[in-house]
Amino acid sequence: MTINHTTPESRGVSSSRIEEYLRHLESHHLAMHDILIARGNDILAEIYYPPFTAGKPHRLYSVTKSFVALAVGFALQDGLLSLDDPMSKYFARELEAGGQNDGEYGLHMQTVRNMLMMSTAKSTQDWFTARHLDRVQFYFSNTNPARKPGEKFEYDSSGTFILGALVERLTGKTLMDYLGEKMFSKIGISDHPRALFCPGGHTWGDSAFLMSPTDLYRAARFVLNGGTWDGEQILSADYVREATSCLIPTGDGTHVDGNGYGYYIWKAYGEGFFFNGMGCQFALCVPEKDLIFVCNADNQGNPDAKNLILDGFYDIIVKNTADTFPKDPAAEESLAAYVSTLKLFSAYGDTTSTLAKTVGGRTYALGENRMGIRWIRLDFNGDTGVFRYENAQGEKELLFGMCRNAFADFPQRGYSDLVGSEPGERLYHGAYSGAWRDEKTFWLKVQLIDDYFGNMDAVFTFTENGESMELVMTKTAEDFLREYEGRAQGIPVK
Repeated sequence: MTINHTTPESRGVSSSRIEEYLRHLESHHLAMHDILIARGNDILAEIYYPPFTAGKPHRLYSVTKSFVALAVGFALQDGLLSLDDPMSKYFARELEAGGQNDGEYGLHMQTVRNMLMMSTAKSTQDWFTARHLDRVQFYFSNTNPARKPGEKFEYDSSGTFILGALVERLTGKTLMDYLGEKMFSKIGISDHPRALFCPGGHTWGDSAFLMSPTDLYRAARFVLNGGTWDGEQILSADYVREATSCLIPTGDGTHVDGNGYGYYIWKAYGEGFFFNGMGCQFALCVPEKDLIFVCNADNQGNPDAKNLILDGFYDIIVKNTADTFPKDPAAEESLAAYVSTLKLFSAYGDTTSTLAKTVGGRTYALGENRMGIRWIRLDFNGDTGVFRYENAQGEKELLFGMCRNAFADFPQRGYSDLVGSEPGERLYHGAYSGAWRDEKTFWLKVQLIDDYFGNMDAVFTFTENGESMELVMTKTAEDFLREYEGRAQGIPVK
């Protein structure tokens, strides 16, 4: 099946509406990375916010779960498992070691179907803090089942990991290799997708696929096609239909994620469904309009972002589609011009303050604080600045732009690389910007934009004469930036 690029109007979407949608996102200061809008086999808009570019794999976070559902579907089709198989059939040793072998609420009673529907007997556990050497064993230990499996939806990332590990055990292949053989190679997905892993060796199947937006679009198209590609029924249509149905309620339908859940795929409005990942990684399918919307972003910590993005897409794009629109060169040119201005989110406010000359270049000694930061200094130089500080790893510095991003590796060592929760040697690449919120308050924004995404806000509030300051650091990231969360008071070093 050939994927084409064409004008929005030729497929019944207005260029002016796409521009309106993009402006809607910008007006809410969302940290977008890329957007793809398609109808049928035609891509109508493919937009990247520099430094993000076409073809580069992006961390999908929980969109990965939808791929685990597809892998389970192929394993079912290959006769390797049944959806009604209990966990005790495959994880008897781990269940026994974890003491989970009795009672109607025991994890041994959970079926593959229960797991796919997020209706397990237990709440998810923080495997990052545990630092267990084997995440499979950790899942079946140190837990207190709270309900009968299959009765209630409660998000359980670790359960998805377990099903991914099950597929890997049954096939003898990694999830990526198995899906590559069964699906990716058949629908034109590139050779670039990859995955991170968990302690114990299995793929980090609940969070850590990396894939380009166009590859994600092909996967969404495959599911919207009911598991077919070029007329070939690759995955059971019945399974795909179930996976994208409302099998268990998730809310009252007020918001897009309150319309129910299938097999690791969320229901949307009407016939719609979507793959849903932390930070606003989405692949939304709207069968009624044959529309697909893909985006990547990092809006972790913003509880409104999902609804702003998805409800905005429904309100501005979906509700205003037609069969075709007349050619509109002026609207196309306006859209192209606006897209050329888009960049990765940065701190916004004023580029200077009358207090900047007083506090700039001044070293502040900090009182005892949970970050372990001993002193800080901000240096301002026109449209750039440098944040200097000392923590437990030694002296560090971070170059930032004023109301724009500067890019470099983040100077904190020891964060995970290919294996989640295991300390590594790599430094995460990031974007750094600063702005004055008012005369006394400076805001430094850190966005880590690597295989691991996270963000941190450092807010420096100075007294009127700069004779004291308060630093508040707030981070949103899975298992890093822990050293950059807390509050400290500081006074100038004389």
